[in-house]
Amino acid sequence: MKATIERATLLKCLSHVQSVVERRNTIPILSNVLIEASADGALKLMATDLDLQVVDTAAATVDTPGATTVSAHTLFDIARKLPEGSQVQITAADGKMLIVAGRARFNLSTLPRDDFPVIAEGELPTKFELPCATLKQIIDKTRFAISTEETRYYLNGIFLHVAEADGTPVLKAAATDGHRLARVTVPRPEGAEGMPDVIVPRKCVAELRKLLDEVDGTIEVSLSPTKIRFDLGTAILTSKLIDGTFPDYSRVIPTGNDKLLKLDPKSFMQGVDRVATIASEKTRAVKMALERDRITLSVTSPENGTAAEEVPGAYTSTEFEIGFNARYLMDILGQIEGDSVEVHLADAAAPTLIRENDTAPALYVLMPMRV
Repeated sequence: MKATIERATLLKCLSHVQSVVERRNTIPILSNVLIEASADGALKLMATDLDLQVVDTAAATVDTPGATTVSAHTLFDIARKLPEGSQVQITAADGKMLIVAGRARFNLSTLPRDDFPVIAEGELPTKFELPCATLKQIIDKTRFAISTEETRYYLNGIFLHVAEADGTPVLKAAATDGHRLARVTVPRPEGAEGMPDVIVPRKCVAELRKLLDEVDGTIEVSLSPTKIRFDLGTAILTSKLIDGTFPDYSRVIPTGNDKLLKLDPKSFMQGVDRVATIASEKTRAVKMALERDRITLSVTSPENGTAAEEVPGAYTSTEFEIGFNARYLMDILGQIEGDSVEVHLADAAAPTLIRENDTAPALYVLMPMRV
């Protein structure tokens, strides 16, 4: 195999695929990136961790078609350090790869391409397109609530399913870790009817979000009950789905919370952040005392002392106190884009509903803490 490619192009492709590769691998081939040069002048790069695979294609000058695999992180580091604007010549033969750019020469060991595992996609019967901005919104507004507890593996991703809301077909995305829930509702894209309920794993979500920053327009999504594929222009991301049943999260969304508090999310978030400075790392608990049009935030820490701050807000219901985990509360407030947020409360022990307004696509539920 012999091919020449511009350094910037090679670096961009490698940055897309190399982050899938785990730093510590017991299987040597999984540390490698598959490089395939075809006669039609395309260089295809592929990396996988057996659950997730990313393929990217770039234009190159191919003298001799062929394929080989080489350490992904090493090649990425080399490409990063090569002079800007240089042409990179890649030659592979007899278990070695020679990389020449300007006066720099690197000779790397390779492994045969036949050993490289490829995720077999099988049939992906459901196909639809989503605008790039919609997919970003779905990820950004839900992924902070994905659970990191490996024992509850079915919560380690974003749950996608189609439903009817007030007679309108919608696509819903939800994530929860048992303490908080985030849900986004968007119009159901054409072709998504009859789609199976799927859980997209956390790592796939993170890689997809990185790739979305470099794409515009629409993304083609293809899926089956076990696999999902995203077509992002030159890059294609394929992932296995989490094999599990996501809990019926609609049961925890409160419908009868009658106490309404309206706030400016930014100043409220800053207030929470300030008083939480002295909260102990373990509990991170902040107490909210609600009185008519007055909200007092306070923290009491046995080792650090106390902190309190009054924040403005509109509230006319009965006075009471409730506690929340400061970080969880700030994660949710950080997703509110408008200058007003509605907090629907019931009592100190019941789940609290937080949303921008009743027409906003995103909705959050936060469990209170005893303080």
